[in-house]
Amino acid sequence: LQAFSFKLRGAYNMMSKLPKEQLEKGVICVSAGNHAQGVAIAAKTLGCDAVIVMPVTTPQIKWESVKRLGATVVLEGDSYAEAQVYAKKRGESENQTFIPGFDHPDIIAGQGTVGMEITRQMHDPIHAIFVPVGGGGLIAGIAAFVKRISPEVRIIGVEPTDANTMALSLHHGQRVVLDQVGGFADGVAIEQVGLETFRLCRELIDGVVLVGRDAICASIKDVFEKKRSILEPSGALALAGAEAYCKFYNLKDINVVAITSGANMNFDRLRLVTELANVGRQRKAVLATFVPEEPGSFKRFAELVGKTNITKFNCRYEPEKKQSLVLYSVGLHTKFEIQEMVERMESHKLKTMEVTNNDMLKDHLGHLMGGRTNVENELLCRFVFPERPGALMKFLHALSPRWNISLLHYHAQGGMGANVLVGIQVSSNDLDKFRYHANNLGYEYEVEIDNEVFQLLMR
Repeated sequence: LQAFSFKLRGAYNMMSKLPKEQLEKGVICVSAGNHAQGVAIAAKTLGCDAVIVMPVTTPQIKWESVKRLGATVVLEGDSYAEAQVYAKKRGESENQTFIPGFDHPDIIAGQGTVGMEITRQMHDPIHAIFVPVGGGGLIAGIAAFVKRISPEVRIIGVEPTDANTMALSLHHGQRVVLDQVGGFADGVAIEQVGLETFRLCRELIDGVVLVGRDAICASIKDVFEKKRSILEPSGALALAGAEAYCKFYNLKDINVVAITSGANMNFDRLRLVTELANVGRQRKAVLATFVPEEPGSFKRFAELVGKTNITKFNCRYEPEKKQSLVLYSVGLHTKFEIQEMVERMESHKLKTMEVTNNDMLKDHLGHLMGGRTNVENELLCRFVFPERPGALMKFLHALSPRWNISLLHYHAQGGMGANVLVGIQVSSNDLDKFRYHANNLGYEYEVEIDNEVFQLLMR
């Protein structure tokens, strides 16, 4: 049996220490992925029953894989928090032991065996160990062991920029609860770190590096190209952080370790990883240039592009402004080359801007180019829909027919929830009412009306 993540270590360590009579009554846990598999495999090995509670939004591929391991799967609640409340109540009523995902000394100790293996196998000095951080169990366990054996080794956590609960907690000196958590690296998408894990991390770790999803995707691609292994986003997180750290401090000829903590990748997510990986390694940049509609102007634009490798090209005429907007992707490049191209275009009075890092462009606007219009009172929002039957109807019941939907673009993200761009006609007098209904919907969302790339491409 294989779990393809470190979570089995902590689950087995805690469960193997339970008294026989308690183990026979079974265990229960809540998880949307790797911890569930760890508990299921530990239960099968130890010969006890396991109930795994998962949010109803959990992709079928995940709960089916847990079911195949012999555990009883219960889908309950729209979120991890709701599923956890149910799991703890059921555990108490049926006298089953609750196996937490990270916040327990035995779980932390089990994950710490990773640190033990590193120190045993690495005979040369280690400058730093980079560890992905969700609830904090893995980094707390590694830090507790390594700092006792080799206190000079730096233990550095790595978090996504949109799931940075440990970094914020360390900064404020107390545990912080995130209002919204980015779901791309779903294995570390935690609202709050554990009480015990935070206590240990506050005392033992040396800092936290934050990385974006482009950098994570680039690390997934690097590992695949070099090792032919496919990591899940949270499994590639530490590698992206190690590279960013070494690049920032210009570190060379030292030994660093990055924990590739999980390989439970959903195959349908690979498309998104592929799209973002080249941006993360600066192998692709996206530029927008305005070309006046006059004889020879487009030829002048092409001459200014020169021998630069263009990998994607979109052009849309704006009759009212008597100009065309050209949106194009540039292949392998350096920052200097991109800056030089922008300056070259500007010097010939072709207004140009780099829009590579605009997330709405990556997810939506690159597919919608050409839909230019001015809609009265249009409020632009990005929603994350849970990928389950009825998610769209729940959205429509909450907002329609109160307001007219003027735009809708759906972009699935491979089991992480659907990224949906929505235009809604809301008058200024109705904004508070709209926010009330949108907040009660329970879907993560952002208002994007001021997004500069939307103004360029769609208005």
